[in-house]
Parts: sequence; structure tokens; C-alpha cells
Amino acid sequence: MKSFFLIFLLLTAALESFSGEEQALVAKANKAYTAGAYTEAANTYKKVVAMGMESAGLYYNLGNACFKMNDLAGAILWYERARQLDPGNEDNDFNLKVANNKIADKIEPLPELFYKRWYKGIVLTCSVDTWAWLGIMLFILSLSAGMLYLISRVLILRKFGFWSAIVVMFMALLSFLFTWSGSIITRSADEAVVFAPTITVKSSPDEKSTDLFVIHEGSKVQLIDKIGIWYEIRIANGSVGWLPVSAIEKI
Repeated sequence: MKSFFLIFLLLTAALESFSGEEQALVAKANKAYTAGAYTEAANTYKKVVAMGMESAGLYYNLGNACFKMNDLAGAILWYERARQLDPGNEDNDFNLKVANNKIADKIEPLPELFYKRWYKGIVLTCSVDTWAWLGIMLFILSLSAGMLYLISRVLILRKFGFWSAIVVMFMALLSFLFTWSGSIITRSADEAVVFAPTITVKSSPDEKSTDLFVIHEGSKVQLIDKIGIWYEIRIANGSVGWLPVSAIEKI
């Protein structure tokens, strides 16, 4: 597994925003992880999560602990949650890929048009919040450049201010577009991870309905609808069916 200690340092730095009790629990979990007590580390990290804490580093370390325990479904779940908060983290993406390569199901996704894949890849390099803050900063810079154009009496400065305002405003609008696109992708990606070792997907929300196909622990599914204790799901190759709520956990 890659870069646990890099994320360990990032998580330690982030402890300032945690309460004293939460800091103590994270420190205890980190110590257990470094000592090889992965079950204790995972359980302690989960206590911090249960207290309402959200952190890409926290989720990443929890994913690592689950992976060390050979809990592939748990590892994938927490890596996916970490990716939602920090989509551009290469170490998290690498470990998620390693975990996915170890699960039983190798589902070929439906082909996606290259420009959609390219655009989505750009949008997901940063979180929605990062794109939003970048857009705000660029907007302020554009206004500053515009003020330079309006108040300066030096021709070269007026030209610089004018063109800088246009270019930076265009970049700000792109950032706001990526913010909007990222929020749509995040909302539409209502996904879950299968935790049942092996389970049969049904044709309708009924245990007696027709068996469609079998999926295994660690597979990721998209949630389409919910009726009672059943979720309608879609897998990467486009196949659709129903699974009981107890078999999956939402990302």
C-alpha cells in the first residue's frame, strides 16, 4: 500500500480541527496501525467517524486498515469515500485500484465517449469546494485587474489590466462551471458497495423473483430506486436488478 505515512502526516496536521477526544482517538488508531494492530486501528477510526468527523486522510487510513485485514469491501468503501472528499489524490486512487483488482468480479464498464471521459476527468481532479474557492479567487483577481484598467493612466498597465481581466474572468467562469458539473456528478453518483460474499441479483424486489446474475463482495453498484428493503441497482456493464438493502452499504 502506498503513502500511509504521508497521509498520516496530513491527518496529524488536520487534528487541530478535531476536539481533544477525537484527537486522542486518531492518535490511538495511528499508533495501533503502525504496530500492526489493524483491527483495533479500524475500529478506533470508525469511532471517530461515528462522532461526525469527515476527512479524506481519515477515510484513507481506515481503508488501509481494512485492506490489511483483507476486508476488501470495507477498503473499497472507505477509499471511495475518501475520493469524494479528495478526488485528485493519486495514492488513494492507486490503493483503490489495487483493492478492486483483488475482488472476484471483473465487470467491464460501458464505453464512454472520449470527450465526456476527458471532461469528467478534469472536473474530478479537484473537489467541488476546491473548484468553488478557485473560482471565487479568480473572480476577485479579475475585478482587481479591471480596476487597474480603469484607474491607471499608464497605457501599458491599462492594456495589461484589460486583457488580464478578460482572461482571468474566463478562467473563473470555467472554475464555476466545473463546480456545477462536479456537484451534478456527485449527486447523480448515488453508489454503494456490496458487502455480501456472494449474492444473486433479482428481477424485482421479491425474494421469489427470477435470478438475473450473481455479484460478489466489493463490487460497486449504482443505486437507482428503493422499494421497502430492496434497492434497484445498476452495475458498470449496464445490467440492472434488485438487491436487499442489507447486502450493500452506500458510499
